[in-house]
Amino acid sequence: MSRFFSTDYRALTPYTPGEQPRIQNLIKLNTNESPFPPSPKAKEYAKAAAENLQLYSDPTAKRLHEVLAAHLGVKPDEVLATNGSDEILNFAFMAFCDKEHPAAFADLTYGFYPVFADLNGIPYTEIPLSEDFTIRKSDYLRINKTIFIANPNAPTGILLPKRDVEEIIASNPDSVVVVDEAYVDFGGESCVDLIHKYDNLLVTQTFSKSRSMAGARLGFGVGCKSLIADLNTIKYSTNPYNVNAMTMAAGIGALEDEEYTRANCQTIIENRTWAADEMRKLGFFVTDSKTNFLFAKHETVSGETVYSELRARGILVRHFTLERIRDFNRITVGSRAQMEALVGALAEITKGAAQ
Repeated sequence: MSRFFSTDYRALTPYTPGEQPRIQNLIKLNTNESPFPPSPKAKEYAKAAAENLQLYSDPTAKRLHEVLAAHLGVKPDEVLATNGSDEILNFAFMAFCDKEHPAAFADLTYGFYPVFADLNGIPYTEIPLSEDFTIRKSDYLRINKTIFIANPNAPTGILLPKRDVEEIIASNPDSVVVVDEAYVDFGGESCVDLIHKYDNLLVTQTFSKSRSMAGARLGFGVGCKSLIADLNTIKYSTNPYNVNAMTMAAGIGALEDEEYTRANCQTIIENRTWAADEMRKLGFFVTDSKTNFLFAKHETVSGETVYSELRARGILVRHFTLERIRDFNRITVGSRAQMEALVGALAEITKGAAQ
């Protein structure tokens, strides 16, 4: 770092994104991207919006908010579109956390949570998951902290039942509870319909996974009108034009093509089930994922070995070095052909290790 770097950030450990290599014929299963292209309508609308890129995008995102609100069954002033769901999460840390309102989240969850807390100088508590990687509801009841729950969780893929999430929300009436639903479309239970019941609930989602728009960077938050107003204060104090015109147009197109999204999600769920079953036959422990990825470890082969041997065969997955999960790999659910190639490679690796 330079000698000019602020002392406020010198100890900051940034988030490490998944590797994005450009290698021919690589099967890329490390960053939970969709194996399907965006909706034809999304591409069509984005192309049309490119004709006017000399103009600033609409800072109010009026049309996108109207279409999104109608899709969710809420009002336009109860949603806020952002540059990926990472931005709405950072806004939430900025708006609802401080030294008097510390944050709390699981010890094994989305890696950006501690980064956002450190970036904004917010104290936080990491609450250990159970031995089976589930969230213990009782650990979050009446803790009077700003709570962040990824549901389904990443990297474990495990879903916390909606009734348990609601109990956590209800037991912390004076603290905001943020439910991060990045993977909810792959078998989760959304809490969006609870925003009119609880004024301390913020739900975040993304277009990156189920709507095949990871490269467009579009996310959103849903909450009562006053929470969204708070987040807008942060937005207009940082970047009013946070969502570009092509992304807004693509988002509208995707929302108007919900049948395409649902079909893709169903295919991914089917591929997930097939791959998990085949991996278990090979001696893998695989969590009960409700996401577009699998979280797995082998009974005898180390996680690092599985990762490196897959890479040597042109298949890239995500390996973690944290002690508790160092034998696990997170594997994106791709096309059926990609999953068949994965299972074939894992069969070779595990057979070789047994010999």
